Amino acid sequence: MSGNSQSTPRVAAIVGPYLSGKTSLMESLLFVAGALPRKGSVKEGNTVGDASMEAKARQMSVEASLAACTYQDQAWTLIDCPGSVEFSQEAAHALMVADIAVVVVDPDPNRALMVAPTLKFLDDHKVPHVVFVNKMEAPGSASRLKDVLGALQGVSERPLVLVEIPIREGDQITGYVDLISEHAYKYDAARDADLVTLPESVLPEEHEARQQMLEKLADFDDHLMEELLGDVVPPLEEISEDMAKDVHEDLLVPVLFGSADRDAGIRRLFQTLCEEAPFAGETAARLGIPEGNGTLVQVFKTVHAQHVGKLSISRVWRGEVADGTSLAGNRVSGINRLFGSQQIKLQKATAGEVVALGRMDEVKTSEGLTASAKVQLTWPEPLQPMLALSLHTTKSGDDVKLSLALQKLCEEDASLQVEQNAETQERVLWGQGEVHLKCALDKLKSRFGLDVQSHPPLVPYRETFTKATKIHGRHKHQTGGHGQFGDVWFEIKPLPRGTGFQFEERIVGGVVPKNFFGAIEHGVVDWMKRGPLGFPVVDIHVALVDGSYHTVDSSDMAFKTAARIAMTEGAPLCHPVLLEPITEVQISVPSEFTSKAQRLVTGRRGGQVLGFDAKPGWNGWDVVSAYIPQAEMGDVIVELRSLTMGVGSFTWSFHHLQELVGRDADKVVEARKAAKTTA
Repeated sequence: MSGNSQSTPRVAAIVGPYLSGKTSLMESLLFVAGALPRKGSVKEGNTVGDASMEAKARQMSVEASLAACTYQDQAWTLIDCPGSVEFSQEAAHALMVADIAVVVVDPDPNRALMVAPTLKFLDDHKVPHVVFVNKMEAPGSASRLKDVLGALQGVSERPLVLVEIPIREGDQITGYVDLISEHAYKYDAARDADLVTLPESVLPEEHEARQQMLEKLADFDDHLMEELLGDVVPPLEEISEDMAKDVHEDLLVPVLFGSADRDAGIRRLFQTLCEEAPFAGETAARLGIPEGNGTLVQVFKTVHAQHVGKLSISRVWRGEVADGTSLAGNRVSGINRLFGSQQIKLQKATAGEVVALGRMDEVKTSEGLTASAKVQLTWPEPLQPMLALSLHTTKSGDDVKLSLALQKLCEEDASLQVEQNAETQERVLWGQGEVHLKCALDKLKSRFGLDVQSHPPLVPYRETFTKATKIHGRHKHQTGGHGQFGDVWFEIKPLPRGTGFQFEERIVGGVVPKNFFGAIEHGVVDWMKRGPLGFPVVDIHVALVDGSYHTVDSSDMAFKTAARIAMTEGAPLCHPVLLEPITEVQISVPSEFTSKAQRLVTGRRGGQVLGFDAKPGWNGWDVVSAYIPQAEMGDVIVELRSLTMGVGSFTWSFHHLQELVGRDADKVVEARKAAKTTA
């Protein structure tokens, strides 16, 4: 496949848990590459990565940020991915086009669990990756390095291997020993590290760590295994080639360490990326992207930028794309290389590059584009949303503007969904959590000028009957001309839960002509939209058993009105009860949090644990199955994440309707009446 040459630009995605220092690491990588004259800081809000207003306000990444640079004559695009699990869709999309990932963690073994979902995604998609233990300037970090490595290995399917060990003075790390070359380096602010004599004090640790590294490499190389068994010292070139091959094939994961804030270990990390990251052609082959000679571009992120319009951020897998050419019927209007919020205009982009293509209005995220057609490529499914807000504009006349703005936000972020609820007349925005939704509201205001109010969406309660009755409904209205006359007798009875609505006629002797049956049924159905408690009525059977008509004054409208009268008068005699929707929830948590997840369920009104089992394909994780009333689901994800270091999640679906009685039911009915009165 084309695009495999050494000159092909490569892509590294920087991922990891919230607060691990990803944005600072990208800033340091850009600085040592000479792409920045001086570094910014997250606290000051002047980093390349967190350029948006929403990111600056929260001092955290809320979307993937890109920056191109060159290191040792090799072209790179770095993608700083959000660490919060609420924005993990962004990270997933970036990883789908990355040649390699840098997984950033901090030197606390107790936080290793937070990286588990990221490592699982990388392992499932066979994305080559390295681990960078950041913030090693913290006192005591060196002594905890082995504990961190052990904790990380517990959540990684791939073997982790240290490729360097620290040199320390007291509590501080002052340098490192490269286990491949066996050279020692002292950190130097200007050059990252100076070559120094390997201290005798670290020799025992260095020999042990190097042997462990070689043994892990030998698991995938029979020749190296023979050398080790024969006490033959393998040449440096063989070790380097083995490491690069194993990383390319995602067989093992090198572990490095340093400090992004102090630029310590950053050049060693960049050197590792240059030596061990696959090139675009190899990545395309891993992803199953079809081979060919023509241009193939894949859109992995969509942005609707102010004053610019729609930008389709894409990776060129093969061939080249020039400004003004057509891709799948869309004319490219502008090609830009990205550096944070800056755009650098290009005339063309070649294989391996990441660029923003302008005005590709008919193109969606994930699509592959050739000169003549769209190509469907492998892509992760959108995450199921777990929290919702009902939105309405503060200014009259902004509804259409809001609809268009939400459509653009959902196009940018597949983990947002908009639902227009016909029953409650609500526009509901679904997302991954509290911060995710608040960030979307901020964008509506800052980018689209929309002031939007929000509140939890209404719960779709229903009502049904518990007793049967027979009722008479008559509508008679006389005017100067034709009058109105409709007369019906109904037998009404409840049906088993989930049956729905049934209507039948048992008229004898034509007391009501057949041509009015449809209008009568329509009258019942129309009445059922809002029963005596204020909610749609379900699971009832209505039989038309008798009635009368007038040859001149009877009409469809008269019989429809008579049917509504009968239902209105008969409903109280049928003892209506409220029904609330019950959701079936599958909560995914590490096994150590299973009991907390169960208590979360039972701590909610009506919550019922059905059981738990091991999560398929996830070592050390469980799935707790439960029933939870939809009214109690509002903040489940907020509580779950606080109980599980942010890694717990759930999927849910409607399961059944269940009677709600007593004071809880009275509160619901009173609230609905108050809402209707206000409306």
